[in-house]
Order: sequence, then C-alpha cells, then structure tokens
Amino acid sequence: MTHHHAESPLGFSTAAVHVGQDFDPTTGAVVPPIHLSSTYAQDGIGGLRGGYEYGRAANPTRSSLQTQLAAAEGGGHAFSFASGLAAEDALIRAVMRPGQRIVMGDDAYGGSYRLIDRVHGNWGIANTPLDLADADAVAAALDAEDATVLWVETPSNPLMAITDIAALAEIAHRRSALLVVDNTFATPYLQQPLSLGADAVVHSTTKYIGGHSDVVGGAVVLGSDAAADDLAEQVGFQQFAVGAVSGPLDAYLTTRGLKTLGVRMDRHCSNAQAIAEHLVDHPAVERVLYPGLPDHPGHDLAKTQMRGFGGMVSVQLRGGEPAARKVAEGTRLFQLAESLGGIESLMNHPHHMTHASVQGTELAVPENLLRLSVGIEDVADLIEDLDAALAGL
Repeated sequence: MTHHHAESPLGFSTAAVHVGQDFDPTTGAVVPPIHLSSTYAQDGIGGLRGGYEYGRAANPTRSSLQTQLAAAEGGGHAFSFASGLAAEDALIRAVMRPGQRIVMGDDAYGGSYRLIDRVHGNWGIANTPLDLADADAVAAALDAEDATVLWVETPSNPLMAITDIAALAEIAHRRSALLVVDNTFATPYLQQPLSLGADAVVHSTTKYIGGHSDVVGGAVVLGSDAAADDLAEQVGFQQFAVGAVSGPLDAYLTTRGLKTLGVRMDRHCSNAQAIAEHLVDHPAVERVLYPGLPDHPGHDLAKTQMRGFGGMVSVQLRGGEPAARKVAEGTRLFQLAESLGGIESLMNHPHHMTHASVQGTELAVPENLLRLSVGIEDVADLIEDLDAALAGL
C-alpha cells in the first residue's frame, strides 16, 4: 500500500488507482498479477509466506481488492464475496442470533428482503419493514428488545428515497443497534456511510463498482475502531468458515472496475440529470423519481450526504402497467434487463422483474414504474431513444 500522511489522505480516484495495487516486486509489472493458485507451499510446517495457506482463507488478488475497497469507503476492513447477497448473508450471520430482529426500509432491494425474510426468517431472525423517513417509527421499532440491526438503503431501490444516515446512526446507537447501509446505488464515490456513523456498508459490486456488467460480486466494509476490529473478526470468520468468496478472476475484474469508478460516476450522474430533467415535462410521464430534481423530497438531504445524485432514474407513466410494458419493450439503446450500474443503459420493470419476489407485500412497487440505469453513452442518443419509445404510447 502506498504510504501517505494521515492528515492528508489521498483523493478518492487516486486511492482507487493506487491503494493495494503496488507493482509486482519481481518483474515490475504495473498491474499486479492474478493469483490463480488454490494452495500455497509452506516453508516447513506452519511456515506461511505472507500468511497465504489456502485459497478460501486468502488469495493475493482478493486481498488487494479488499484493501482497495476499504480505502474507497474510508474504512479499515473489507471482505469480498461471490455476490452481494453472499456478503449480506455473512454479515447477518456474523452479527445476529435467532430471536433477534432487523428493522429495515419498506422500499428495499427485493433480493435483500427475500434473504432476510425467507432464508434467515427460517432460522429465527425477524424483520420489520417500515418507512425510514419516519424517525419516530424507526426509534419505536428499535425500542423492541429484540431489534439489533437497522438496515438502510439510500437512495432506495427503486423508489429513490433518500434516508438521513447520520440521524439514523444516532437513533440506532442510542439503542445499541448496528446500522448497516447498502451503498450499492450511491457507490463509495458519491457517499461514504461509515463517515456518517454507519457500522457496516454492504455492496453488490456487480453494479457500479465492477461497472461493466461482466462480473458478479459483493462486499462488506467496516470501520477502523476497536468495535469494527471485533466485527471484522466475526465477518472474516464467516467468510472463511462458510466460504462464499469471490474467485481471483472476479476479484481482478472488480479491482479493474473500481479504478475508474470516479470518472464513470461523473458521466452517469450528468446523463441521469439530463434525462430526469427532460422526462419531467413529457406528457406521457406522471412522475420522475430522481434526487437531482429540486422537487424530489430528498433533494436537500442528498445534497448534504452525497457528492452527486447518481445514475438511477425511476419513472412512473400515465398509462399504467400497459404503458410501462410498452416503453420497456420499445427502446433500442436502453436494453431490457435485470441489474444496473454498467456502462450501458438498462431498463427494468421492477414489478415483474427485480422486485417480483415482493409482489403482494408492503415492499411491492408501483406497476407503472420503470427503473432506468443510465449508462455512459452520449446523452442525446439516450434521450432520443426514450422519446421514440414514449412516442409509441
């Protein structure tokens, strides 16, 4: 790791490019090699080189990604997993026991809710979904003896609600609950929850961090105080004992993506802003949900806790579900697909796609809603594509 004085930490993109990415000491290769070996020769019994013994326990390519991820979030520890859900699962197992409860937003990623409700629910973990904007309701829910974790997603998926991380951290910590923030939508470039009081950050690195729709992965990032060190020991144990680790090629692709996160997010944000402003006045559009619009209820809060407003735009159409379906199936550049955060623009109808698992629950999403993952293409082409699809209504 590049050494620097604590009082002047490296800027985000400098750290993303350099931390954990020292050149190979043997050859001088500027890009560290990908280590594919599953096992490591020992200098006598128990004589490990650099602590490496077996690929599930540690791998140099994964280690360098974890160093890079911790630096990106301003944290002290990071763990890289095979998927975002594997990361969340390891964290839940590390910090929770049967009989305890997760208080979470009622507008959450469907996969997180499915994991918490249907997998961990069977092992005695309860959950209470509620509106996180209602601080009193959050406090009341956390007053229950069994409530030990507050789970926050901001901006939320797909309704783009903005939640006050610092305020909720205070409410959670007064009740000895842990605050977990899913920072997938915002990315560490736009928002650093640990600096706002969060105890743990989770990511689907599949999305913006990988950034090219070609690798699935997840991460847990923790702070750097004594409590975080203890928590890291627990998460590290889960990673080792359960073994849902990211493979070395996946770790390498994720590292490569993270190095350009800053420049990509700048373009995602400017494109999304232009598209949101364009769609606001469109006669076929009932509502645009984007925190960069001044009339978005979370606009001022987003300005204080985010560096930019992100690349995700949700749109509600006047013609209900049939209109949403027609537009989703009528674009040329926006591809109809699950996931988000890649360089190409994607469109998703959450009710039938990403959030189908929560139909009929309090997490169900409006049927006329489309979620746009705005890519880094030329924005004029993207606007033209959307206009053409909307003209078909």
